[in-house]
Amino acid sequence: MSEPDPRTGGFAPDAKKVRQVELLISTLLRVGVGASLTVILIGMALTFAHHPDYLRSKEALERVTGPHSAFPHTLRQVLTGLRQGEGRAVVVVGLLLLIATPVARVAVSIMAFVYERDWVFVVITSIVLALLLLSFYVGAQ
Repeated sequence: MSEPDPRTGGFAPDAKKVRQVELLISTLLRVGVGASLTVILIGMALTFAHHPDYLRSKEALERVTGPHSAFPHTLRQVLTGLRQGEGRAVVVVGLLLLIATPVARVAVSIMAFVYERDWVFVVITSIVLALLLLSFYVGAQ
């Protein structure tokens, strides 16, 4: 039988459960970053395929990367750009995937702590997730 865990007041989780959670989280991070990279590269390829002058002209490239760039800045612009097949919108989706990856990791951690019955960390991680989501909401205002 397991020894009581002084951190949680309950019994320590099985090593097998901990290992499963670690594998799940590492897979989530790898897949998230890989998917993000893939989407960004596809978006870049589409952008240069539709605008080959970006490769030859510094001025054309500055129009895209400068302070008044044509990259979509709102969710509506991203969705419109995706419907029109714009590479820049695809790049933004890749960046959003990259931002969402660690947030998803926190959400999965909550479920993992529930699975491990580590209630102290369920509460702490839930607060962290709430603060992350609140920061996105406040940043969008």
